[in-house]
Amino acid sequence: MFKKLFVSSTSACFELKNTNPYYSPKKYKVFLNGEVVGGERDTNVFSLFNLTPDTEYTVTITSQRGSVKFKTSKDTEVIDVKSLGAKADGVTDDTYYVQMAIDKCPVGGRVVLEGGSFLVRPIVLRSDITVEIKKGAELLGDVTETNYPYVPARTFVDGKEQLLASWEGELHDCHQSFVSAYKQKNIRIVGEGAINGNADHSTWWTTPKGRKVARPRLVFLNKCSNVVFHGVTCKNSASWNLHPFFSQNLKFYDLRIQNPSTAPNTDGLDPESCDNVDIIGCVFSVGDDCCAIKSGKLHMGRTFKTPANHHTLRNNLFQDGHGAIVLGSEMSGGVKNLSVCQCVFKHTDRGLRIKSRRGRGKDGIIDGVLFENIKMENVITPLVINMYYFCDPDGHTEYVWSRDPSTPVDDGTPYLGKFKFKDIECVDCECMAGYFDGLVEQPIKEVIIENVSFHFKPDAKPAKPAMLEHVRDFCKEGLYVDNVEHLYLKNVTFDGVVGEKVIKHNCKKVTEE
Repeated sequence: MFKKLFVSSTSACFELKNTNPYYSPKKYKVFLNGEVVGGERDTNVFSLFNLTPDTEYTVTITSQRGSVKFKTSKDTEVIDVKSLGAKADGVTDDTYYVQMAIDKCPVGGRVVLEGGSFLVRPIVLRSDITVEIKKGAELLGDVTETNYPYVPARTFVDGKEQLLASWEGELHDCHQSFVSAYKQKNIRIVGEGAINGNADHSTWWTTPKGRKVARPRLVFLNKCSNVVFHGVTCKNSASWNLHPFFSQNLKFYDLRIQNPSTAPNTDGLDPESCDNVDIIGCVFSVGDDCCAIKSGKLHMGRTFKTPANHHTLRNNLFQDGHGAIVLGSEMSGGVKNLSVCQCVFKHTDRGLRIKSRRGRGKDGIIDGVLFENIKMENVITPLVINMYYFCDPDGHTEYVWSRDPSTPVDDGTPYLGKFKFKDIECVDCECMAGYFDGLVEQPIKEVIIENVSFHFKPDAKPAKPAMLEHVRDFCKEGLYVDNVEHLYLKNVTFDGVVGEKVIKHNCKKVTEE
């Protein structure tokens, strides 16, 4: 069977029901009202575009029994940006026409970009509208840095602090993001076109460090709710691609998120202190972490105490990034109720990566985390939990790296609870199977590894499994586990490992089956 995930006035997204990671068990064709749509497909998530508004449809596929009936929504008005005067030639500044269409679009209306490159300066989204970027069309970023205004880190309204901009978990003045929204709701961005930050033709990547004002995101959603991104390609961002911030009820379906592997700090999708986030059927290939789940650092985490909560990542393909799924290191507000399943990781440095350190604070609680039905190919180190991550100006100090058993638990001590890794196949690993390194004063409570296999490349190269002080290079080694209260291993296999399969230190309880 298959199910409907999302329907707009012109698009729809569906998901096959099976346990295969990302790819369907066999190829299939899609029929819309009895007519075949496109060629053969091989992924668990598929989409339909260019549908007619306010119309009933029936979808069937060759590999599944049954059908799904749905009706597209009705547009109150449709505004074609070209009809307002936009040139879409990639040279003429079309900002006025695109922003005017968004500003004038009534509740329930749709703004359409079709047939070309709409060169624009930063664009601001509004509530209750759909922006459709059709196949062959793109929002193309202006490359002049001075055309991206400064946004202050904060302001105060009636004595209450309002967060406007941040950089890596801390309040920081930023350039206005290419596409942004502040306290807006019911927004849909759909289509087969692209949001292209154009940073590959700019100075954003050539001077990424030492800026007093941080680089813009491609998309920044600040305190927004009920937002859907469906089908579009997000690429060439100046820094992070998609950054939802203190927002709720966010859906990201069947996206392509692309940056060159050499592009600095170009994370794919980083929800920060958000609640109820679905990331389903997306493909990532970026210059840093593919998807990093965050909840602020220091001031933001301690002041607002807003965890990343209820995140579901399913049927995604992560490739060519530093980490596929990352928690932290900015996690001072906590991470809870996270499920990652049916995903494929290819050619990432690390697979499932959790990073934190002393100083993140007592509200930095990560618990209730499940990773299941995952396949990794050519991932250097598949599983990593590192509680000595050497970020921040003091990252290389003894405070961060100390293994002194008399270190006290205090207000700066984060907490890591239960982590379950189940039904995972890791092929062509290089460094080691997994690296779990808890704090001496606050060990990781429980790590469960069940039905997981590790196969190593015969010609694997040595590497460091995690970013921390005083760690050696590893090559074709097994699981390293230190300061974990309960380690549970069931049906864990190794092929090509050199030395001990499981290296254990400071574990109160070890269960092996």
